Amino acid sequence: MRKLVITIAALGLTAVGLFACASHPETSQQASVPTHTPNIENGRVLYTAGGCISCHKSAENQAGADPTLPSGGAPLDTPVGTLYPPNITPDQATGIGNWTDVQFVNAVKHGVSPDGDNYIPAFPYTSFSHMTMSDILDIKAYLMTLKPVSSPRREPDVTMLWLVRRSIGVWKRLALPSAEEIDQPYKPDPAQSESWNRGAYLVNGPGHCGECHTPRDWLEIAEPSKYLQGGIHPDGHTKVPSLHNLIGRGLFTDVNDLVDGLKEGEGGGYDNMSKGGMGEVQSHIAKLPDADIKAIADYLASLK
Repeated sequence: MRKLVITIAALGLTAVGLFACASHPETSQQASVPTHTPNIENGRVLYTAGGCISCHKSAENQAGADPTLPSGGAPLDTPVGTLYPPNITPDQATGIGNWTDVQFVNAVKHGVSPDGDNYIPAFPYTSFSHMTMSDILDIKAYLMTLKPVSSPRREPDVTMLWLVRRSIGVWKRLALPSAEEIDQPYKPDPAQSESWNRGAYLVNGPGHCGECHTPRDWLEIAEPSKYLQGGIHPDGHTKVPSLHNLIGRGLFTDVNDLVDGLKEGEGGGYDNMSKGGMGEVQSHIAKLPDADIKAIADYLASLK
């Protein structure tokens, strides 16, 4: 019996050790963050493409809150519980005003907080991991131009939050490339046009379209073989449509018609552009430069 107890204890300690190692967050190091002169306008465009305000908006009961500023606090319902996306204005006490460049990169590309906690992947860092560091630093530079707002962080309403956060570290080993791969620069497809490559980057990176439009397996990991072929809405109940063959299925007549649909939405007579939160997404796309909207359309139209 004594040997059995010792064996069980040893196995338990081994399991704890393996879990601790496997769940430890991977991050970029300071040396991998390039010296960069920020392009604030590019940061604004990418912030818009990402629809960041949709999640980081202020809570409705926050007195005097400016709805145009990402001060956070609005509840976001997810399968694991209710989250409260944080304040990303440059307030030094409650926002990101004191964050270093490498801390911001690690949050956006790796889903790791400055305190070393894993972010719950309702924050779409699985898509943002494809972005270049220079673009991420441009977003940070843009955010630093915003008016600071004092909006204290509210912890998620998630059972056993500490265990969930730690377990996400194991999930990342399967859902994300390694830290070294994430640090590699983005490589456009030389066989495609400049516009197509820009569209692919916007859709797959900052636009994070695959987070909703790609089905997931039982571990909630996106299935690469079914990319953008439609999945379950994050609410867990409704279906998100496929983005493949949009023209062949008769949803749009050609690329230019798709451009108009992305610009005008249902207000321009394009049906079913507001379901499941797509109306808000479309409103952000409509604010992008015309060349970027055309690039998104070029890429989506190529998905057969």
